[in-house]
Amino acid sequence: MLSNDYIVGLVDGEGSFTAYVRYPGGISNKIRRVHIEPRFYVKLIARDKPILDALKKHFKCGKVYFQKDARKNHQQCFRFEVANRKHLQDIILPFFRKNHLKFPSKSHDFKVFCEIMKRIKRGEHLKESGLKKLYLLKQAMH
Repeated sequence: MLSNDYIVGLVDGEGSFTAYVRYPGGISNKIRRVHIEPRFYVKLIARDKPILDALKKHFKCGKVYFQKDARKNHQQCFRFEVANRKHLQDIILPFFRKNHLKFPSKSHDFKVFCEIMKRIKRGEHLKESGLKKLYLLKQAMH
């Protein structure tokens, strides 16, 4: 079992709150089926995969998968990721609202992530003007 303090420390160091946003009206070389994809993840080297499995068990959501990295001098990694919007809204956000991140940069990203999730919940991502605002919010993240 992982303690809440351990999870906060782990996410402060190795976690990320992010959103992949397709720039409205722009041309991108990445094709995405949706306009915005919010994600929470923790990435660790392969030998630490049991910690990611414990995170998945703790949160009762998400997936752990191998993340291929072909760069020289990089170890192979695994990633625990939550992309399901309901799980993000109902499980991940409440956990980190109650258990505060310590690093200012990570705390800032979490606050922006919460704002992005709030706007998605209101459906702002379905209009070009709202998507532009979400894109600008994403640019404020680390």
